[in-house]
Amino acid sequence: MEVEAKNEDCSWLPFILDIIKCMDKDSTDVNQELTKLKTKIQETREKILAMPEIESSPGEQQEQLKTMREKVDTKTQLLQKYKGLCVFDSPKS
Repeated sequence: MEVEAKNEDCSWLPFILDIIKCMDKDSTDVNQELTKLKTKIQETREKILAMPEIESSPGEQQEQLKTMREKVDTKTQLLQKYKGLCVFDSPKS
């Protein structure tokens, strides 16, 4: 299970601001701005549906998280154990 962190702009505020500006000016561009907002909302929906593990229930996600934390704890303990062991220096040639 690999998760990619993507820094994508999912803000709707600029679109909403443009709509409000058009409404203040009594501009005919309101429909065009509304279409842009609808497009942005649809793109955001598609991104959400494309997220890994989105089909898992919150309970399943909590169980996966618990399992992963247990693995991290076990590996951390092993690292601490091996860190404390006596390390023999290999002969240098």
